[in-house]
Amino acid sequence: MKKYSVFAVAREAMRHHTGWTRAWRDAQPKKRYDVIIVGAGGHGLATAYYLGKNFGITNVAVLEKGWLGGGNTGRNTTIIRSNYLQDPSAAIYEKSRSLYETMSQDLNYNVMFSPRGVIMLAQTEHEVRGYKRTAHANALQGVQTEFIGPDRVKQLVPIINLDGPRYPVLGGLWQARGGTARHDAVAWGYARACSDMGMDIIQKCEVTGVRQTGGKVTGVSTTRGDIDCDKLGLVVAGHSGQLADMAGFRLPIESVALQALVSEPIKPCMDVVVMANTVHGYMSQSDKGEMVIGGGTDGYNNYTQRGSFHHVEETVRALVETFPMISRLKMLRQWGGIVDVTGDRSPILSKTPVEGIFINAGWGTGGFKAIPGSGWGFAELMAKGQSPLTQAFGLERFAEGRFIDESVAAGVAH
Repeated sequence: MKKYSVFAVAREAMRHHTGWTRAWRDAQPKKRYDVIIVGAGGHGLATAYYLGKNFGITNVAVLEKGWLGGGNTGRNTTIIRSNYLQDPSAAIYEKSRSLYETMSQDLNYNVMFSPRGVIMLAQTEHEVRGYKRTAHANALQGVQTEFIGPDRVKQLVPIINLDGPRYPVLGGLWQARGGTARHDAVAWGYARACSDMGMDIIQKCEVTGVRQTGGKVTGVSTTRGDIDCDKLGLVVAGHSGQLADMAGFRLPIESVALQALVSEPIKPCMDVVVMANTVHGYMSQSDKGEMVIGGGTDGYNNYTQRGSFHHVEETVRALVETFPMISRLKMLRQWGGIVDVTGDRSPILSKTPVEGIFINAGWGTGGFKAIPGSGWGFAELMAKGQSPLTQAFGLERFAEGRFIDESVAAGVAH
């Protein structure tokens, strides 16, 4: 793999950029692999990367029914934070946030990580108490956050209106080392590193069946033929239930659409990420100047990847109260992604009833921020059979009533 550097850019500029090679190989499927990962999104590619980097397992195939990063990895709003209340959540998200800080150097690929800071607004007395509680919990967990007052919020976000008609801003939970990254670049960087280790990334290869003998996985059937494997990782956000059904077990999840939109580009006016959970909207400004806006999931189960006027109306109406200036902006584009959601709004990283099959699912609306931490822990689980990062997120917790209830802790599932 050619190393990217300022010298490489200068050298290629001198020869009209004719020397660049493909970032990853267009591989053909082999008959057998040690590990097959289904899903070439951020979580699947990160799992493959850390299998190779941390455990030396490189006879790996990553299968994708569409194009690399074409699912939720390319459809999210790129927020990165780790200020969760529950200890298992804080551990995996903080691991992820710390890996984002060095990802560009580790992968030799610029993922445009921007530690611009994240504010979760407190707009009711209940939220004030809840976020102060979270700040104390984060201090015990080693996660750097603090509760700040309205004046500090206004200093960080000059365009905000503190005296909203329904919900005034009473403060916020501030994580200065949170931020954003370029979602496509995260997938591309991992794919490039995996390909360099000899792994096969196979696009347009849909899994149509899971083969097993005596309760142990033996391989998968695909639109490009049967492929054998010793271990199988299912990392297909939004379609996890369908793959589990092929393998003969059920998951306690439901699939819903999550929508987002961006405005026309404007001059820089906001250099932090703001989440307003009471009115349910969040916003940041991209490097291109677009205001990146998102809200909650659709109120019904579906597999659509389109936007809807209903979502635009509710989300923009909520944010206009807090940021009056955006009422004058035009919407540039809108889209949707399919997320799978568990009852406790926490993910599943677990062994399954079928020996050799592992499941990584249920990230809901907060999957992007978890990509490197999820890949790190899930790779360890697949390689060693257990991982401290994933131990609390097993399937058995639903039968045992041992929930990790972030829907209550965070007040929102992001």
